[in-house]
Amino acid sequence: MLILFIVFQNLMCSTMKNESKIINCNKEEFVPQWAKRAIWYQIFPERFRNGDSSNDPKLVDIIGADPQELPKQWQIHPWTSDWYKLQEYEKANGEPELWKHILRRRYGGDLKGIIDKLDYISDLGINAIYLNPIFDSPSLHKYDGNSYHHVDPNFGPDPIGDRKLMLTEIPLNPKTWVWTKADLLALELIKKAHSKGIRIIFDGVFNHMGINSFAFKDVQKKQEESEYRDWFIIKSWNNPKTGSTFDYEGWFGVKSLPELREDENGIMEGPKSYIFAATQRWMNPKNEGIEHGIDGWRLDVAFCIAHSFWKDWRKWVKEINPEAYLTAEIIDKPEKVIPYFKGDEFDAEMNYNFAFSSAAFFFDSPEFSTRPSQFADTLSYLRELYPFGVAYATMNLFGSHDANRIASHVVNRGIERYKNWGEYFGKSKPIDNPKYSSRKPNVYEIQLQKLFVLFQFTYIGAPMIYYGDEVGMWGGNDPDCRKPMVWNDLTYENENTLPNQTKGFNDKVEVNHDLLNFYKQMISIRNNNEELQIGDYKTIITDDSRNIFGFKRSHNSEEIVVLINNSDQKQRVTIQNYPGKYQNLLIKKSEELSNTEEIELAPKSGIVLKKL
Repeated sequence: MLILFIVFQNLMCSTMKNESKIINCNKEEFVPQWAKRAIWYQIFPERFRNGDSSNDPKLVDIIGADPQELPKQWQIHPWTSDWYKLQEYEKANGEPELWKHILRRRYGGDLKGIIDKLDYISDLGINAIYLNPIFDSPSLHKYDGNSYHHVDPNFGPDPIGDRKLMLTEIPLNPKTWVWTKADLLALELIKKAHSKGIRIIFDGVFNHMGINSFAFKDVQKKQEESEYRDWFIIKSWNNPKTGSTFDYEGWFGVKSLPELREDENGIMEGPKSYIFAATQRWMNPKNEGIEHGIDGWRLDVAFCIAHSFWKDWRKWVKEINPEAYLTAEIIDKPEKVIPYFKGDEFDAEMNYNFAFSSAAFFFDSPEFSTRPSQFADTLSYLRELYPFGVAYATMNLFGSHDANRIASHVVNRGIERYKNWGEYFGKSKPIDNPKYSSRKPNVYEIQLQKLFVLFQFTYIGAPMIYYGDEVGMWGGNDPDCRKPMVWNDLTYENENTLPNQTKGFNDKVEVNHDLLNFYKQMISIRNNNEELQIGDYKTIITDDSRNIFGFKRSHNSEEIVVLINNSDQKQRVTIQNYPGKYQNLLIKKSEELSNTEEIELAPKSGIVLKKL
């Protein structure tokens, strides 16, 4: 979500389980089996690709989004412009706060743009897409939904016509719901993705709506006479006799996000019924000529909604599609995570704990860094938090729309520990923290990113790429992690402006083909080796003195050994008890290994060996 105020606690456990224990996935499970083989690609739709400039938003389309004050001048922002550089229309508004300018920007990304780039996504080797919200909303992020049953008209081909059509509905009567051209384009996206073997999940934002939502606008207008009066947490109503004025609870105090009301059974019956109807609409739109809808949901700020609601909702989802995948945003300490994964709520989560532990091993400054044995223990602890099978299906990410990009995290390693989520969020924003560097990563820093990616794609769990990380995009925390995607067919201005509007690094913005090819290689290795998707796991080496970490993945008779040299020196490593002939999958070279054979590892590098 926008800003999460949860401070992540130290996950290190005083008494860790024996790491020599083999983890396997052959027991009874409740997670969809396809999710273990998923390689996720997260797309922030407004910033991915402008496929249809005729539907670009107008000023009227952003009314209700933060910041609430409308600018004097406004236009679609140039896709390829220097990120911090204010355009002339922005300067004309005279606003001193840079964040207001950036939040008002719209670049024109839409569903046509995603459809146009499905071949790119497929060529990467991606088989699952997580879309940030696409439902009707005035904001760039769409977490302030006007509804849950319509795609934003500016993501489709006929914004004006769609909005007129939507006015013919009775929102609480699904029989009156229409399919707009934007809705139908979403179904086309699903159908075309499925034809390429790519599954799609939508972002479900069921904790709150936007101030432009049909329900909240009715409450504002009719006050206590509104049929939606019980939908929101109303603190006071307009009452001229008493002098009382209308007030309500916004999510974490954000007034543009009126929070849905809950009782002992979770979300109140009115909004709950609406959410259930919208869920069915997107998962089972058979009457629109598409047999299957979306393949699941990512649930925003799931920790803010009562367990009872999620239990009921899961039953409904699984009735519609037993193979649907439900993944939650839960950023909290372990004992708060466990209750969501008992088989009656979620299948997986956005695994920020994986990101935190990986940051501590691969990127933290020496005084805070985790040694190989500690890293192995932490990974074991995190895996065993879950019931069997969940660890294989959980989304193993690093960056997202709510965190700085991996490239910029590497550039700024040591500024704060990633797991200290509350403190790190602010410190990783160049707009707020002048000490945070907004420069492009250098060759050494890209190599650190590669080393993490090698681990990410060979470890247990479903790897997730945040759009653009694969081409070397960089950026601090929200809003800088939401830059327009870098494409080969576009020519970009150098990034030469700092947040304070002085000249900076003059960094060239372009696709990093070397990094892109490495991502493709690691994706291919994972897709072509079942042991990396569903295989057993065993740590085989933790050499703290030389910063060497290694593990084995195995399934049936197939085995892969992964060795990581996390030090800045060349190292020679001997693998005990695993003799045989192996193929180095990174360079397609065969090697004969014995208990005394040494493998040379370059500084900050890894090797993936498949037993022949």
